[in-house]
Amino acid sequence: MGLKSDFKQLIHDIEESYSETVEWRRHLHQHPELSFEEYETSKFIAEKLEEFGLTVHRNVGGTGVIAKIEGAEPGKTIAFRADFDALPIQDLKSVSYASKIEGVSHACGHDGHTAALLGFAKNILKYKHLLKGNILLVFQHAEEKPPGGAKDMIAQNILEDVDYVFAAHLDSSLDVGKVAIGSGYKMAAVDQFKIHLKGLGGHGGLPNEANDALVAGAELVGSLQKIVSRNVDPLQAAVVTVGRFHSGTAFNVIAERAYLEGTVRTYDATVRSFVEERIEQITKGISLAHQIQYEIEYLHGYPALYNDEKQTEKVKHSLISGLGMDAVVDLKASMGAEDFAYFLLERPGTYFKVGARNERKETQFPHHHGNFDIDERALTIIQKAFAYIAREYIMDING
Repeated sequence: MGLKSDFKQLIHDIEESYSETVEWRRHLHQHPELSFEEYETSKFIAEKLEEFGLTVHRNVGGTGVIAKIEGAEPGKTIAFRADFDALPIQDLKSVSYASKIEGVSHACGHDGHTAALLGFAKNILKYKHLLKGNILLVFQHAEEKPPGGAKDMIAQNILEDVDYVFAAHLDSSLDVGKVAIGSGYKMAAVDQFKIHLKGLGGHGGLPNEANDALVAGAELVGSLQKIVSRNVDPLQAAVVTVGRFHSGTAFNVIAERAYLEGTVRTYDATVRSFVEERIEQITKGISLAHQIQYEIEYLHGYPALYNDEKQTEKVKHSLISGLGMDAVVDLKASMGAEDFAYFLLERPGTYFKVGARNERKETQFPHHHGNFDIDERALTIIQKAFAYIAREYIMDING
């Protein structure tokens, strides 16, 4: 009975620490830093963990931070990851904790992820006697910008003794109090392509004396869209988006150069390779037809995020037992990307989303929007979710 009471007290402590967690989140929100530039954020995290009495490893794979909570008895090691980079987006909110950095803001909730994991660490440290195993706290930099920070942290062997990995992400499209979880592919692999076209410029009235890169580029934009609609199996997921197209210098000058940039999103590795090949083939064909030269830069970004079936069901069971049946909903697959996928390639685990919206429109803006904000009660939900997962994997509260 004593151990069960201790766990109930842990949940109570998480609820009571709400104000402190919000304070940390708002501090981070006011001082955002871009991917690979998170020096002060990393320092803030490390100093908090040291205040809690933990041994901290700084500058892991860049500006990453890790610390381990060792349980009273040996057992499995589980890892919880939080990302902490911001975005090059102007904060448009009129709130006391708005970003103080021009053109940079936490428009995706990473400040909340970090504050929640800090809160969880501080609270569970008081109950180490419940742990039959260890908890690795992973604070990851540069999630928003490929090649991302996950690969470099993993390359430092931080998962060497880890058995399972978990991460939560705030979701402004999901009501606060709800948690979305599901197995299988849930986030897409993301690739980036840049295409440079070089023709022969000329007079706008004498097109026969030139090789128009703009016309070739326009044809290429349309043709690339047909990869998904006409080449990819309709039962497979894929997206090809051209997000930038620059060409031309004047109304009466035939463009000598054109530049296209876009993204490819897929789940299946075979489809991923196929789309890349088709981009090359189509670009080559159009370039030959228009008698122009081409060059393609292709960046392979994050892999598709795959939630392990067994561990996802186990976590789902733990969340239902702790938060209630009505709180847990199915996680819909998305063509967005997430570099936690690298962690899941190395160790089984799951990635889930925590609702952060309420009836106020201020909490209903999409991620990566200048007005993005959250219902901060979601920070408590993340901590509770981590506690229930820890109970499922490395606690024996039955004594």
